[in-house]
Order: sequence, then structure tokens, then C-alpha cells
Amino acid sequence: MSTYLTIAQIIVAIALIATVLLQVRGGGLGGIFGQPDTVYRTRRGIERTLLRLTIILAVLFIIFAIWTVRLST
Repeated sequence: MSTYLTIAQIIVAIALIATVLLQVRGGGLGGIFGQPDTVYRTRRGIERTLLRLTIILAVLFIIFAIWTVRLST
């Protein structure tokens, strides 16, 4: 059981990394040097889907991590 849980956690971690990297920030390098982001945008379409998927994957990762710790003790 522990092996399957570890494999599932690795798969969720890779998917979480991919969804975070796919998200477009839109600010560019201007935000690093103090340029204010004056344009307000709402998330639509794929951006909203990626955001929700990222949240779901993060919650799953935390659940798997807690479950792994509980089974190992």
C-alpha cells in the first residue's frame, strides 16, 4: 500500500509542478523592478481551469503527504 501511495504522490507532485509552470503571470519583469501592475484582469478559460487544477492538486498532495506519514508510523 505504501508503494502505491508513494507513486501516486510523485505523480501528483509532477502534475502540480507542470500546472504551476503553465500559468501565465502577465506582469513580465516590470514587477520585479517596482513597476506597478495597473491592469486588472479576470481569469477566464484555460487560466481559470489551471488555477482550479493547481488548487486541487495541491490539496491532493497535502492529503497524500499526511496519509503517507500516518501509514509509516
